[in-house]
Amino acid sequence: MRDLKVYTTYPHSCSYLKDQEATTLFIDPRQEMDQALYSRLSTMGFRRSGNHIYRPHCASCTACIPARVPVREFRPSRAQRRTFKRNSDLRIEQTGDINDPVAYDLYYRYIEQRHADGDMFPPDREQYTSFLSDAWNCTRYYRFYEGERLLAVAVVDALTDGMSAIYTFFEPEAERRSLGSYAILWQIEHARELGLDYLYLGYWIRNCAKMSYKTDYRPLELCIGNRWQAFQEDAAGSQ
Repeated sequence: MRDLKVYTTYPHSCSYLKDQEATTLFIDPRQEMDQALYSRLSTMGFRRSGNHIYRPHCASCTACIPARVPVREFRPSRAQRRTFKRNSDLRIEQTGDINDPVAYDLYYRYIEQRHADGDMFPPDREQYTSFLSDAWNCTRYYRFYEGERLLAVAVVDALTDGMSAIYTFFEPEAERRSLGSYAILWQIEHARELGLDYLYLGYWIRNCAKMSYKTDYRPLELCIGNRWQAFQEDAAGSQ
């Protein structure tokens, strides 16, 4: 690990917090990567976007905190149990890629209707492919079907100690199903079935509604000061 080369970006506008600047730390893209090294970096709070592994490295802000669910200890809330039951009719299928027009059309409509204010708008096929491509033979694509109708796709990376939830996109008109929540609940259960320890959820950001929802899945662990610890309101609030 000491031999890894890293690079930082110039400060740029933060995607999550208004009027904030962000700096990102990247692992050298020329670094030979495999599942073991990728998994080790994940335990240190790094994430993947396409073939790039990164971590926030802002000079005056520590709002982005890596989060993961210890799946064996997870106990769903009453609302989460209802969400799971509401989607019990869905069929889940694993596929080798999502390069087909049906999956892309679902992604296109999801970005246009749910994230028109985000960095991925307008949706673009090249960006879709590079962002969600298979990385180091670790990526799994789970499709959720209502009959023959594709309702959601979860892009997940298989790590040595768990699963990493990379991205989920779903039918924006199926609001009653709460498909985003269901996809996380299903991944937690699937990781447990596989005998894994964690589901990595990316970064929790208290003051960003799009990222703060992760504390709904408890117990939750946060990586604070390079050490994973149980989520506590007071400790997380000091970040």
